[in-house]
Amino acid sequence: MVQGKRLRVAVVGTGAIAESHRTAYEAHRDDVDIVAAVDVDEGRVAAFCAETDHAKPYLELGALLAEQEPDLVSICTPPSLHVEQTRQALESGAWVWCEKPPCRSLAEYDEMTVAERDGGPYVAFVYQQRSGSAAAHFRELLAGGELGRPLVAHCQTTWYRDAAYYAVPWRGRWETEGGGPAMGHGIHQMDLLLHLLGEWAEVRAMTARLVHDVETEDVSTALVRFASGALATVVNSVLSPDEVSRIRIDCEHATAELTHLYGYGVKDWRYTPAPHVAGEAVERWHSPATDLDSSHAAAFTPILAAYRAGRRPPCSGDDGRQVLEFIAALYKSAATGLGVRRGEIGPGDPFYRSMAGDQAGDRG
Repeated sequence: MVQGKRLRVAVVGTGAIAESHRTAYEAHRDDVDIVAAVDVDEGRVAAFCAETDHAKPYLELGALLAEQEPDLVSICTPPSLHVEQTRQALESGAWVWCEKPPCRSLAEYDEMTVAERDGGPYVAFVYQQRSGSAAAHFRELLAGGELGRPLVAHCQTTWYRDAAYYAVPWRGRWETEGGGPAMGHGIHQMDLLLHLLGEWAEVRAMTARLVHDVETEDVSTALVRFASGALATVVNSVLSPDEVSRIRIDCEHATAELTHLYGYGVKDWRYTPAPHVAGEAVERWHSPATDLDSSHAAAFTPILAAYRAGRRPPCSGDDGRQVLEFIAALYKSAATGLGVRRGEIGPGDPFYRSMAGDQAGDRG
């Protein structure tokens, strides 16, 4: 990779989430130049480009890739389009930064990564809840033994979405969205939980369709055993008027709790010491070296560094796949009533091909 060269970036899909990508790139404007965007809606892509310095609007991805030859492409379209658009971009030689959920199944994830090459291009996924200094600080404390072993955890994404939200044709359908709130909403907090606690070993889950007239679930719960032995509960809902995102981890020496909605800073983390812990330790827990909020801009920083170094970025490969495998296990467990272990879902399993298994349209 050319050190110091400004990356030529293109944005695919210019709906609401594309604004977060534009903001992220503008925060790195010394390193990034948004040169183009594409959308099937001519007015929308024109409006998006008008908010940039000089990006050119397109209605077709192939033409954009051929004419602009971007170094990196943001994929901000519905999940059913991610595989083909990512493949096109990678085959053109561009790196890809793709919105969540990565795709609709483990099979699609594995298909997306076939076009990667050693040293790049790679596809990485937007798990911005990992970003920011507070999550990194927790991992450092845990790795250094200051908090003791993690024992019990709770991961909660309880949001509210009304009927108008599901009036968008691709939402709430296995074929186009790939799943319900576990895929489209809770994936961020679940990825953060796995990022903080490491590999999961087994999941037992339930899903239900209690309110919305959709194919997928509108609420899910799960019990999780981690490779470390720690146990956790996970709740994902779009039925909750009092909206909150929360992770609580009880360790031997302290409870760490993060409470927020769509993003957090250091102020949103709280550490409660066990009775035997000295006060000066608690002060250190609350004082990371930097105070960087979670955001798309923060999440893009390591992607940019990986591009410059020609190495695999975080939130890609096995690292990006772990939460998708967890979600597949959640859906399989809910459908079968059985526990599902890490590594169990392979090419011969119906839940490898679809989060609905063989029951699309029938489950709830």
